[in-house]
Amino acid sequence: MRLIILLLVNLLLVTFPSAWADDVVKNDASMFSKADEGLHAELLLYAMSLIGTSYKLGGQSFDTGMDCSGFVRHVYSIATGILLPHNARAISRAGMKIHRAELQLGDLVFFNTMRRTFSHVGIYLGDNRFVHASSSKSDSVMVSDMGERYWVKRFNGARRIL
Repeated sequence: MRLIILLLVNLLLVTFPSAWADDVVKNDASMFSKADEGLHAELLLYAMSLIGTSYKLGGQSFDTGMDCSGFVRHVYSIATGILLPHNARAISRAGMKIHRAELQLGDLVFFNTMRRTFSHVGIYLGDNRFVHASSSKSDSVMVSDMGERYWVKRFNGARRIL
């Protein structure tokens, strides 16, 4: 199973290369139980497969576009069967609150991008990066670095759903 997951991750990395690649491939599996490891891998693989999907305010479909909460809701629903609300603030009330230093693959990260807390959400990938549907820069699902000044200033917190 782990070999299949690593092969799929490598295929995605060839298709969507980025600086976080080493972290995903070299991730210490001891962070998760075997069952959790499979869920996290499926979640991240599916999230990464949606890179480039168009942004659409209120959208929840890779066919017509997604906003940030629609993206997170869609990924969690398909990869884990967990149905989250379609609203970043409502999603921020789900799961367990965690500190930034405790972030693990698949955790949700929240930002203040609209002059209100918890107005943007993404999925943590490791190596200080997250995948999210962005209405700026690329107007699509993309990977961003949480160390960028923009994101550092706007970080609101994180939640663990899995």
